Amino acid sequence: MRLCCQGRILFSRPDIMRPTYSCLVDVGFLRAEGAKSIGAIPTAVQPDPSAVVDWARTLAGNELFGQAFRRAYWYDGKFAPAHPMYRQQQGFLEAIARIDDIELRLGDVVERRNRYEVPIRSALAETARSLGIQPGILLQEFGSHWTFRKEIQQKGVDTLIALDLALCGVQSLDATAVLISGDQDLLEPARIARQYGVKVIIATPKRNSVAPQLRNLADAVIDIAGNDLRRMLSMAAG
Repeated sequence: MRLCCQGRILFSRPDIMRPTYSCLVDVGFLRAEGAKSIGAIPTAVQPDPSAVVDWARTLAGNELFGQAFRRAYWYDGKFAPAHPMYRQQQGFLEAIARIDDIELRLGDVVERRNRYEVPIRSALAETARSLGIQPGILLQEFGSHWTFRKEIQQKGVDTLIALDLALCGVQSLDATAVLISGDQDLLEPARIARQYGVKVIIATPKRNSVAPQLRNLADAVIDIAGNDLRRMLSMAAG
C-alpha cells in the first residue's frame, strides 16, 4: 500500500495488509520442557527473550509463510519487592522491556511449604516411635542433615495466557496464535480463538509435554529444534 500527497509517495508498506501472527510464550513451560529436551536442569538455564523473538520471526519464512510477525507475549511470574530475588529479577525484566516486538505479561511468584515436608516428617516420627526413640530427637537430627526447599509457584500466569488467547480471536488481532505452552487449562481459550477464525499452533520441545486434548484441538503442532532451544535457553549465571 502507498500513501500519496500531491503526487509524492510519503511511504510504502507492501506488507501492511498481510495477515499477522503472534507468539504467546509460557516461560515456565519453555524453561522446564526445553531444559529436559537438551539434557539440562531447568534451574540451570535462563530463557533468552531475544532468541525466542528471533525464532518466532523465522516462522514467517517457513510454517507461516505469507504472514507477518506482530509481537511476542512473555508470560512469567514476578517476585514481591520484599523477596531477595526481586532486584535481580527487576533488572532482567527491564532488559526484556527494551527488546523490540515483545510485551511483558506478569503474574506473581509465590513460595509455599514443600509438599513432601509434612508426610516425610510424619513418617520419621512414626518410625522413631516404633523404634522406641523420641520423635523430636530423630527429627532434630534429620533437620541438621536435610533442609526442605520452599516450592516456587506462579500465580495468575495461566489466566493471563488464557485471556490473551481468547481475546486474540474476539478482537481479531491475528490470523495465527503460536502458543509455546502445553497446559490443559488453555483448551477452552484456544477453542474460543479458533471459533473466531484464529489458527492455533502449538510449538513445543516435546509433543508429549502438551496436554492431549490441547494437542488434538490445535490446528498444528510444531517441534522446536534442539539447536533453537540451545539458543533460547542460556546457562544461568552462578
